Amino acid sequence: MGEIKITTAQAKYFELKKRNRWSPYMEKCCLLVSTNESYQRGEEDIEILTGIKVSHSTLQRMVERQEWSEEKMSEEIEEMSIDGGMVRLRTEKGEESEWREYKAINANNQLNLAFFKDNEGLLSWVNSQPLGKPLTCIGDGHDGVWNIFAEVGREEEREEILDWYHLMENLYKVTEEKGEINQVKNHLWHGRVKEALAVLKKSGLRGGERFSQYVKKHEKRIINYGQRQSEGGTIGSGAVESLVKQIGARVKISGAQWSKENIPQILRLRCAYLNGTLTG
Repeated sequence: MGEIKITTAQAKYFELKKRNRWSPYMEKCCLLVSTNESYQRGEEDIEILTGIKVSHSTLQRMVERQEWSEEKMSEEIEEMSIDGGMVRLRTEKGEESEWREYKAINANNQLNLAFFKDNEGLLSWVNSQPLGKPLTCIGDGHDGVWNIFAEVGREEEREEILDWYHLMENLYKVTEEKGEINQVKNHLWHGRVKEALAVLKKSGLRGGERFSQYVKKHEKRIINYGQRQSEGGTIGSGAVESLVKQIGARVKISGAQWSKENIPQILRLRCAYLNGTLTG
């Protein structure tokens, strides 16, 4: 049988892309498989499911050439959290593994995005969206997170909150007297920073001085967590931490290594899937 030619009108009707042998639906199915498992495993599963052979290298090229429309918020961002995740770079056989950080962002507990070595791109996206007044920014104690938040919107319109659970994680590194630790915890839960520091200073607990410095550094970000929680507000950055884990479920598949230029695409693919826009 000779080659079947598609007219321009037919290609437009069926939404076929130039120099592409796959239908939009088949391509979407290939992307869907690729977002959840390795390209090699995807090749095997697609053949089982459809009887069509799509090589793992074709799946990879399909992801790499995918053009993504920019995600936009239809409403004001009232709350956002940022965290870092790690991805393994491709290295020569026998060379030591290299891991690099990407930044993940969750907005309004709804929209998920990730940026690899592109803080400028992250900030450009955030600052181009409608931002709430105030805009609640929740993060752990890492400087990298707060350095990004410092460039989001206007300082007087931001409400910065230190993640309660990370605050407690650091408190529990202070050892010895549980009674005094509980006093500190209770003060911090109600945003009483000075009282918490006074207990730490008086007790002389091992590790107390280091924790005190941590508290002083983030004093303006330590709020009345009890009140906020009772009002239905978020006190932790669990949404973005969950996002990092879900991205990791794809990019950290056993043995996976990524070229620097391919990382942004797999991050976009995974986030599109998690946002429910991949198959929309």
